[in-house]
Amino acid sequence: MFFDHHFIGMHWIWWLIFIAIVLLVTFDIVPYRPKTEPNEDALDILKKRFARGEIEREEFEERKKILKLNK
Repeated sequence: MFFDHHFIGMHWIWWLIFIAIVLLVTFDIVPYRPKTEPNEDALDILKKRFARGEIEREEFEERKKILKLNK
């Protein structure tokens, strides 16, 4: 009943879909996990925040002193 000639033409499509999914997952084309940046230390993050204008110079200097004391 299910093995007659009506389904033979569609069988290759399922293989193509399966191979495409395997290739997408293998080569990380599908963004299924977040991309992480290399580990940055706290001082680099602080410098970037200061450069973007998120914090003022006084706050930058204060936090920089704290970070250097904790090293």
